[in-house]
Amino acid sequence: MNTVPNTAGVSKAEQAYQTVQSKIASGEYGPGYRLVLGRIANDLGCSAVPVREAIRRLEAEGLVRFERNVGATVTGIDPTEYLYTMQTLSLVEGYATALSAPLVTAEDLSKAKAINAEMRECLEHFDPVRFTALNREFHSALFTNCPNPHILDLVHRGWNRLGALRSSTFSYVPGRAQDSVAEHDHLLELIESKADAGTIEAAARAHRIATLEAYLKHSPSTTP
Repeated sequence: MNTVPNTAGVSKAEQAYQTVQSKIASGEYGPGYRLVLGRIANDLGCSAVPVREAIRRLEAEGLVRFERNVGATVTGIDPTEYLYTMQTLSLVEGYATALSAPLVTAEDLSKAKAINAEMRECLEHFDPVRFTALNREFHSALFTNCPNPHILDLVHRGWNRLGALRSSTFSYVPGRAQDSVAEHDHLLELIESKADAGTIEAAARAHRIATLEAYLKHSPSTTP
């Protein structure tokens, strides 16, 4: 899904920044994609100067890097940062899901089931970016009722950090997606059957760690 930002009334440099940033976030410009200044400038109807300014800004944010004899390219996932983020998120999200479980309503469960059904349908013609967005919606439906605002804040920080990494892990390990949907079903069953907090927390944590381990197998160079 590609969302084009509203660029009315903004400078050419800001317009270039918003356009490129949104295409990186949507996955249209994936890891390694070469950002040709002249082509982007032509698409925006401006000179290369504001585009260069936008690219430098994206480089400062870690979304773009310059390579010798290549130019500006979209960065991939930082394996070590991803490792630390996923380890932390497995702890806080697992606990938040367990705390939230007694407060999950029938409406919340129905919403989560519908999202997971959509994720299952997504497997047929796999779109990792769409799948990742649905995955976030699914988990949000389960932990959003967490009564501890500090824990909930840590969960949101973890998800935002993954977003900053543009972590569509399923682009790297698409085979993990099917198992993920099945594990979602298991989580829903535990919550619906009023399983104890420890069981729900362990299942939610194992679910997150399984995704991390799948990525680590794909990227064996990752080190703590």
